[in-house]
Amino acid sequence: MKLHLRVWRQRRPDAAGAFADYDLDDVSPEMSFLEMLDVLNERLTLGGEEPIAFDHDCREGICGSCSLMINGTAHGPNRGTATCQLHMRTFADGDTLRIEPWRSAAFPVLRDLIVDRGAFDGIIQAGGFVSVNTGSAVEANLIPIGKPEADLAMDAAACIGCGACVAQCPNGAAQLFTAAKVSQLAILPQGRPERARRVLGMVRAMEESFGACSNFAQCEAVCPKSISIGFIARMNGEFLRAALAQPAAD
Repeated sequence: MKLHLRVWRQRRPDAAGAFADYDLDDVSPEMSFLEMLDVLNERLTLGGEEPIAFDHDCREGICGSCSLMINGTAHGPNRGTATCQLHMRTFADGDTLRIEPWRSAAFPVLRDLIVDRGAFDGIIQAGGFVSVNTGSAVEANLIPIGKPEADLAMDAAACIGCGACVAQCPNGAAQLFTAAKVSQLAILPQGRPERARRVLGMVRAMEESFGACSNFAQCEAVCPKSISIGFIARMNGEFLRAALAQPAAD
């Protein structure tokens, strides 16, 4: 396959960035998108040029670090797929691919395709800890959990914190990420003692850095784990109950 790549290059957070053009003539359809970038970087390195900086780790759709906008869509055109799981057979011979970092004020560009997603860490930290007995192992059947509740909690826990929801949202909102993290604990008995404090802290931390949700549903469309925006409604309900029960916290 032959591809024309337009890649965002930016040396430093305070430097002006611009698109650079590259042509690749030997792209295998079986390559992953990140393997294609590896091939380009090898060519750049051998030619004495700076390789393109991009985030990656597990390359198995688990860690969420492979955050790229591809032709204006977070993680590319395939639904329920992280960038590292995207294969080049998705594209046609001769295509032009525009590759850039997440575009959100909450995720400043550090270099090339790498952004700082530390604002997500602030939301997680605001959630605090779960109060459970850390002594001897509890017999599993002492805390019975119905399969529907367990399945729903697992659906929420599938969030890998990649930030695609924020990058694709016109408002730069982080409601889907926050809702998933709130819900994965609030649904289960072990997470209920702190549910009010948790949702109040996480939502308020979210509001410090991110935009407001206006139900575009672009977050759900690009989420590599296909997390439902129904969790946002659940989080909103959790927040309202907590705020009404703790008026002194407002």
